[in-house]
Amino acid sequence: QVQLVESGGGVVQPGGSLRLSCAASGFVLSNTIMGWYRQAPGKERELVATIISGGATYYPDTVKGRFTISRDNDNNTLFLQMNDLVPKGTAMYYCARRTGVIVWGQGTQITVSS
Repeated sequence: QVQLVESGGGVVQPGGSLRLSCAASGFVLSNTIMGWYRQAPGKERELVATIISGGATYYPDTVKGRFTISRDNDNNTLFLQMNDLVPKGTAMYYCARRTGVIVWGQGTQITVSS
């Protein structure tokens, strides 16, 4: 059974950092395109990071230089390191397998607030 389970969310002050984890099961994430998305209240879900099977990564301008997507192939786990967080980053964050039918994790909440 294909499954993604995120962890690592929480409350952080502006300028702070968090690292999210996404444990994958039922498939090998290094063989697929994986992504991190976020969805703020009342907003559409947006893609914030992508990693392809070869290891190349892609980011939108809104997070470039502050977010880093990576993976641990031995543990079949995806990560998102987020630095210099801003209040607009408050959202539910999801990891997803983007190859074929999109598979979503359950999401983890991040609140950026002083």
